Amino acid sequence: MTTLNTARHGSATWRLIMTECTLSVRDKVGPLWGIGFPLILLIILGSVPDLREPVDGGGLTYFDLYVPVLILFNLAILATAALPVTLAGYRESGVLRRMRTTPVGPARVLAAQLVANFAVAVVAMVLFLAVARLGFGVGLPQHLAGFVLAWLLAAAALLAIGLLITALAPGRGPATAIGTVLFFPMMFFAGLWIPISQMPPLLRDIAHYTPLGAGMGAFQDAYQGVFPSAWPLLTLAAYAVVCSCVAVRWFRWA
Repeated sequence: MTTLNTARHGSATWRLIMTECTLSVRDKVGPLWGIGFPLILLIILGSVPDLREPVDGGGLTYFDLYVPVLILFNLAILATAALPVTLAGYRESGVLRRMRTTPVGPARVLAAQLVANFAVAVVAMVLFLAVARLGFGVGLPQHLAGFVLAWLLAAAALLAIGLLITALAPGRGPATAIGTVLFFPMMFFAGLWIPISQMPPLLRDIAHYTPLGAGMGAFQDAYQGVFPSAWPLLTLAAYAVVCSCVAVRWFRWA
């Protein structure tokens, strides 16, 4: 009987995950803004000749630096827009409250949303690397294992931030506002407008303590063929653990 119940719960969870993935595609926030917009930006930047010139006489070009930035852009969109707005909307409309009375339970809704957004992030990361490599000759990370580890920690940190926004925001409107306020500073410290190496010393130091700045540092290490240093990995892990714990503590189902 226990085995049968476990199988039923597993089947229900899988169907819920597939439903959330379908709704995520229909909602267009994750696929359109998280994949489509940065992909178009990647193609545009790759078509600018000046961005294909080596930086300071080195081997890397500005375009090479933008590829990992746009991978982080995808994670930031999912964390500050797709995940919190969807879950806050579920709370606002009473979906989470009603799910508490069903065998599935609201916790599985959270898990399904995390899996759906993680799947979008994986597709985006692979797509960006493939387009950059096949379309513009950008090399893959030389330390692939280090890059994958850094990406997983960055995804965990950003999705944890998304859960924290959900925990603090009473509805879709506040979730959108909080996400917008966080998105632009995080992307600035990821080097979207100014490469981190060219920032003033104070801003460069601050960037190392931000989730996307730490992610960018780890990505750059992996691209240069070395395993990411401990500091950015520990920073990402700290964001993932702390934000998850706070989100669980303050999360409201209704």
